Amino acid sequence: MLRLKNVTTHYGKVHALRHVSLHLEAGEIVTLIGANGAGKTTILNTISGVTPASGGDILFQKQVITPLAPDRLVRLGISQVPEGRQVFKPMTVEENLELGAYLRYRARDTTDEIRKDMQEVFRLFPRLEERRRQAAGTMSGGEQQMLAIGRALMARPTLLLLDEPSIGLAPLVVQDIFRVLGQLRDERGVSILLVEQNAKAALKLADRGYVLETGKVVLEGAADELLENAEVKRAYLGKDKKEIWER
Repeated sequence: MLRLKNVTTHYGKVHALRHVSLHLEAGEIVTLIGANGAGKTTILNTISGVTPASGGDILFQKQVITPLAPDRLVRLGISQVPEGRQVFKPMTVEENLELGAYLRYRARDTTDEIRKDMQEVFRLFPRLEERRRQAAGTMSGGEQQMLAIGRALMARPTLLLLDEPSIGLAPLVVQDIFRVLGQLRDERGVSILLVEQNAKAALKLADRGYVLETGKVVLEGAADELLENAEVKRAYLGKDKKEIWER
């Protein structure tokens, strides 16, 4: 479904990605793990067209998408949930979800179809239905994260890019969000590329993973293999955090 071939990205003169190659199959969850500044968010932003690639190719459904603008990519079926949620705080939950379907309104999808998809978001996240007329900025961080994911789903993506969905959230909320991500893969066949600080949770959910350091892929493999990899444990948990891995 998605393939990066020797992708390079710069921020001015800073070399952020260095010949990154990776792939994602249909109906698969793949996670990117690595230290801060390793290039994980840059990969997502480069795929979604927010940060243009300076070299290499990105293919989606066998089509080269490297030069396309973000709105074109949304139309093709790629949605991104940014780090920090970035919901429209003065707007209600319902209005945020409607904005997620903006391009579908322009394409003249029927209101009934869009409302049906909104009900599906409410099925996945019942708390959003309870707060459908509440201003997004007055909700908890976990509820805002649910809304950010729901808003992305309103575009009917086949590929979902998620950037740090667990950051700053309580463990029970994280479990709920990860449960929904698993449902999206298992029930709807949505492919997910996940950047996540909680390496253990991400690898337990994912099918495969890539480890990044300073803009390069240094390790890849099946998620269960990476979970048991001594180098991954050492580099991303450390001796003082080993007990977190063993929980």
